Amino acid sequence: MHAESGWATLPYVWNAAQTEATLDVAADPTVVHSRHPNGEPFTVHYNIPNTNQCKGCHDRSKVVTPIGPKARNLNKDFDYPEGRMNQLTYWTKIGYLKGAPEPAQAPKLAVWDDAASGTLDARARAYLEINCSHCHNPRGPANTTGLYLTALQTDPMRLGVCKVPVSAGQGSGDLLFDVVQGKPDESILIHRMESTTPKVMMPELGRTVVHKEGVALMRQWIESMQGGCTAKPGTL
Repeated sequence: MHAESGWATLPYVWNAAQTEATLDVAADPTVVHSRHPNGEPFTVHYNIPNTNQCKGCHDRSKVVTPIGPKARNLNKDFDYPEGRMNQLTYWTKIGYLKGAPEPAQAPKLAVWDDAASGTLDARARAYLEINCSHCHNPRGPANTTGLYLTALQTDPMRLGVCKVPVSAGQGSGDLLFDVVQGKPDESILIHRMESTTPKVMMPELGRTVVHKEGVALMRQWIESMQGGCTAKPGTL
């Protein structure tokens, strides 16, 4: 919620019937029953972030801010009561936006799980943008890592290619580089995505399961890379 003092983090928790949400600044973990897109049921033991933990992701240069509403994320069509419409166009229509360009002139990310929406690289970069870049950017909570995973990043090393981690040990899995071209099993990025261990797993909040489809995409992305890491461990 935005107030005169800035953005405030307010965690709301849905009731079992999914009809009402109640403010709970320090909620207990909850069990969520859902269904996979392939139809299989699954259960998630979800650790609801408390109001202070929200800052772990919603922090930009020590200022709490929303992290989702970006033109490149909103530039998609959705069904509204008036019919199907581009979200930027609809938000302009109802007064949420002013001066927004036409959707064709606005930035747009590929859809990570839709091969028709873009190349493998574009879809992998979109996945990293949505799930990782709110921390991994020059102004985010993970700015000291040097790993910047925004869709606009062009430096391979900033994307982790042949980049050594800033810390060793359990988080790195004793691996040498964040991303090793063609070798997902030697890449710290995959190690942390496949972990559910606190202080190892990424993202580090709210997650108790492995997103298998996301990991598969990132493995395919790394496998497609050409080259090899020749830098000595400990160098940047």
